[in-house]
Order: sequence, then structure tokens, then C-alpha cells
Amino acid sequence: MPELVFFSGTMDCGKSTLALQIEHNRSARGLQGMIFTRDDRAGEGKLSSRLGLVTDAVEVEDGQDLYAYLVDHLSQGRRADYVIADEAQFLAPEQIDQLARVVDDLSLDVYAFGITTDFRSKLFPGSQRLVELADRVEVLQVEALCWCGARATHNARTIGGQMVVEGAQVVVGDVNQPDDIGYEVLCRRHHRRRMTAATARASALSPDVLPVEAV
Repeated sequence: MPELVFFSGTMDCGKSTLALQIEHNRSARGLQGMIFTRDDRAGEGKLSSRLGLVTDAVEVEDGQDLYAYLVDHLSQGRRADYVIADEAQFLAPEQIDQLARVVDDLSLDVYAFGITTDFRSKLFPGSQRLVELADRVEVLQVEALCWCGARATHNARTIGGQMVVEGAQVVVGDVNQPDDIGYEVLCRRHHRRRMTAATARASALSPDVLPVEAV
């Protein structure tokens, strides 16, 4: 039976790489996929990974009906044997409903990839709807690591290396860009303390306020 599968994890855990691998494996078997994406780091209409792999995709727009798009595509005699939706956290909840309808009414597998929570540890609406509707939710096993070496579980937004907890939910950036708006994955402890790699280094370099002398 066709399924709606949600592959989730923190940033930098290989979600887009897996999406590209699924596309490669199926296209190598003669299947043709429909790839949707939204706000990819490589630019409009692209699905890319941090390993440097990239392929063309359909850029999803606000209010676009993904089910109607697939129906129109198929009615023109073109093929779509499966659907990949990357950056699915940026999709609207109603667009997730449309992807579920693609599975149920068009009998196509839909593989959605995205992060679950934003930089404030709040659920993205698209990810929340995927958790509610997906036949399966797969947490990716390639663990991203916090700067301290612990398993990273939270996404942090940074400006100049400093963690921020206010602002718009969606601001496109990338990891490890301390001079601009960037993102970093942290363990829960350091996310709670707002301690990024940059602030941890600064703290380690700071002299003690009161020197301790042996008595």
C-alpha cells in the first residue's frame, strides 16, 4: 500500500541527502518522481544537500494546491510514480493534507523530509500536521552533534554566533555561518543555556574575575 512517510531530524542530519538518494535509487529503476521543495539553500526550484548534491525540483508557492498540481501533471499524460517533498516543515498544513490525498486517491508514495521544531523549540505547522497524518514517522539515525559532542536535539538560530530566540519562524540560512544569520544544532542543555560554539569559545578564553591563589 502507498504511504505518507515523514523523515525527520535536526538540521545537518542528512535529510536532503536521503531525499536525493531515494530519488537516485528509484530513477535508476526507471521510475519518475515529482519533487517538491520550499526555500532550499541552493535557491528556487532546487533540492540540495550539504554534500554538494543538487537536483531540480518544483518550488512550492503559498496557497498552491499540490494535489491539483499532480492531477494536472498526470492528466497531461506525464508520469509521476512517487513524490518527494523536501523542506516539508515550510509547507502549510493544508498542503500536507493535499499530500495525504495524493497517497489515498492517486496511490502514490509520498516521502516528506523536514525538521520538526524551529529555533524556539516550537513545532512548525507543516511538521505538526505530518506527525498527525503520516503513516510512518522516521527519525533519521545519522545523529548531528552539538559542539560539546553530545547528540544534538535542538535547532538554534544565531546572529554573529550569538543564539537568538525571537524573530520570524522562517528565515532562510545555513549552519555554521557566524557572521550572518545562521543556524546551529545544539543539545538540549546548551540550547536552554543559549550557549553556541562561538559563545563557548569566548567563555573559555575569558580570564577569571577573581584569581584563585593557593593558601
